[in-house]
This record gives sequence, C-alpha cells and structure tokens, in this order.
Amino acid sequence: MQMDKPLQGQTILVTGATGGIGRAIVERLILEGARPIIHYSKDETTAQALLARIGGNGLIAQADLSDVEGPFELWRKAVAFAGRIHGLVNNAGICTEISIESSTEDWKVAWQNEFQVNFFAATDLSREAIRHFRTEGGGRIVNIASRAGQRGCASDAMPYGATKAALINLTKAIARSFGREGVTAVSIAPGLVRTDMAEDFIAAHDKLAAMGEIPIGDMAEPAEIAELVAFVLRYSQDSLNGATLDVNGGSYIR
Repeated sequence: MQMDKPLQGQTILVTGATGGIGRAIVERLILEGARPIIHYSKDETTAQALLARIGGNGLIAQADLSDVEGPFELWRKAVAFAGRIHGLVNNAGICTEISIESSTEDWKVAWQNEFQVNFFAATDLSREAIRHFRTEGGGRIVNIASRAGQRGCASDAMPYGATKAALINLTKAIARSFGREGVTAVSIAPGLVRTDMAEDFIAAHDKLAAMGEIPIGDMAEPAEIAELVAFVLRYSQDSLNGATLDVNGGSYIR
C-alpha cells in the first residue's frame, strides 16, 4: 500500500453515488487508490459522466433501492462485477416531507418509502456485505446517517430522522456483533451539506434560521464528508469500529 494511496487495492460499493455526497465520495476514493462501484437508481447519464470523470477506473451498477429486491440485486451485480468487495458505503437516501395533517394513506406511504430506501436497503446490503466479508478476509461498512438521527427532525421530516437513528443503531449492532470476525462499521452523521437535498430544504424553510444554528455559519461541503469516508475506510482505522462521527459545524454537540 502506498502512503499517498491508502486505499490502494480496495473495491468499494457506494450507494446513491450520483447524488452530491455520493459523487464526492467516489472522486475521493479514486484519489486514495480505491476502485469504486458506482450505484445509481435512474440517472444513468450522471453515472456514466462520473465514471468518465474518474478515468473509467470503476464500475457502474443500477438498482432500485425502493424495491424490496433492489438491494439484493445490487449486491449480486457488485460481486459479479468485482469478485471481492472490501467496503460498503450506505449513502443512498431520500427525505420526504409529510405533515401529520396529511391523509393516513399518504402518511403510511411516506414512512414506508423512507424506511425502505434509507434503512431497509442499508440493512439488506449490510447483511450481504457481512456474509461476504466473513469469508473473504474482512471489510468495513460506512453508514451515512445524519444529525437528524441524533437530535430529531423537523415535524414535517420525522420519517427521515427516524430512519437515520435506526441506521446509527444498526452500525452499533454490527460493530458489537461482528468485529471479531473482521467486519467493522462506522456511522458518519452530517448536518446540512451543500447538496440539492439541502438546498431544497433551505428553500422551503427559513435559510437564516437554518444557518443561524450552525456556529461556524455555513453548511459542510460534500468533499468534507467524502474525505472522512475515505479516512474511515483505511485499514489502519479498525478502532473506529462502532463510532458515530459528527460533521455538523457544532450545531449538535454530544
């Protein structure tokens, strides 16, 4: 392993890789020597453009994580493409605003969709990854959680916060249960990150209030999250197993 390429030789599956944070993670993994598997659901054009931007040094895999079979399909494709996978980054996520005044049907659909994409897909992929890692010499799972999973979410985004809290708990359970078998897990919990999702949130709410609660006065850049993901994936960081790393500018301090 080269010192300037600490992830040399690793193949990493990144879900939701066509979004702002996902793209930044893929680009950072390449810089550190890894080969990313770029997952996308519908936006093949962006996935192909991202692959071209990293010089073709990766793979693309399509799967719809909102479908219950999607995560398993994605994992099968990833293993078929790459053979050995060293890391899984559960980054894919959605945020659906739903009021308690909405219809019961809409309320249930919103919660079910949010949990399927943000949590159940991650649990299914984690299950497949654990089984793979146990027989292939170990591996690491990085779950992109959220500040909302620690402090709660706004009233119209309760499903999002609940899914991210569940994801943090999943990380802890994996860390406690499979660490001795070479399988480790870490959560990263960003606050607001400069992505389309955050911009949409700010546009629908009070920008001054959203920024005002961040002591450093600004949201994080996707590259900050990506750099931390790459650091966590290093073989030298085994002792981070089970940790939740906060990246929120001081807006939530435990």
